[in-house]
Amino acid sequence: MEKQWDCVVCGSCTADILVRPMSLDEPVGAGRMHRVEPIGLTTGGLASNAGIAMSRLGLGVAMLSYTGNDAWNTIMRENYKKEGVDTSRLLRHAELPSSTTVVMIDAEGQRSFAHHQGAPRMIDRQMILDNLDLIAASRMFLIGYYSLLPHLQNDLPEIFAKIRETGCMTAMDAAGSGGDLQPLDQILPHLDVYVPSHGEAEHQTGKSDPRAIIDVYRSCGAVGLLGVKLGSDGALLQEPDGTFWQIDPVEPPGEIVDTTGAGDSFYAGLIAGLLRGMTPQDAGRLAAANGAICVTASGATTAITDLKTTMNLAGLETG
Repeated sequence: MEKQWDCVVCGSCTADILVRPMSLDEPVGAGRMHRVEPIGLTTGGLASNAGIAMSRLGLGVAMLSYTGNDAWNTIMRENYKKEGVDTSRLLRHAELPSSTTVVMIDAEGQRSFAHHQGAPRMIDRQMILDNLDLIAASRMFLIGYYSLLPHLQNDLPEIFAKIRETGCMTAMDAAGSGGDLQPLDQILPHLDVYVPSHGEAEHQTGKSDPRAIIDVYRSCGAVGLLGVKLGSDGALLQEPDGTFWQIDPVEPPGEIVDTTGAGDSFYAGLIAGLLRGMTPQDAGRLAAANGAICVTASGATTAITDLKTTMNLAGLETG
């Protein structure tokens, strides 16, 4: 089947309200006035962050998720349209509100969240299967976040198996605590790419050493490209044949302003590199550069730029 899309992104899509700077070391307090910089409004969540980042890196991206029946819906759709992300399968839920997050960011770029999950939490098995034609027309399907899709999580092994039967590759990202090893152990054999953060992976496996974490995933039958995002220490990737690649961090091309979305940007760069035929090592380098660019502006995608600029920062050939 001819592939219309490079990647279908599915799952968390939110309206993000950005408040900076906020002290994260003391209570907000009742009745206090916090003087902050101009408050920003953008989109967030894996489907938004990774989808927009991949679009800017030159991929054809379609979104599969829910928004609510509210004003946030209009704002989010307008932003996706501006970014070249297809929203023909971004469904409006008739009863639930859109997902929204207040992102409180301190002077060093660390953040805390006040989040209402809203309509995306209603993504379920039937919703995915009803849109299998869209996924079949794509080279890659990326979903997130694992542990935050309560109506879908236990059905993911079956769903990923059906998706791979269409010739579409599969990838998943986690969030929050990372969730538990069950049902992740049943999902891993059906994933082509899985690279959680260190904190998520540690919670899932009970291991802290990245190689030991990957060993646990392999013991569950994982067959794809695995890894652990290590924040400012880069990442560790392992190919299906067992080859490890230590991905060094890339120096951000500016002051660190906000770390929101850095992990999603890493994932977007990794998938963009893999779909362009890069080796896992070079794709990992592109991912690290994309994450480094992300943190230089407030908001998960504000600083994300084009493929040539990102490849130059990564030290990769652009020819």
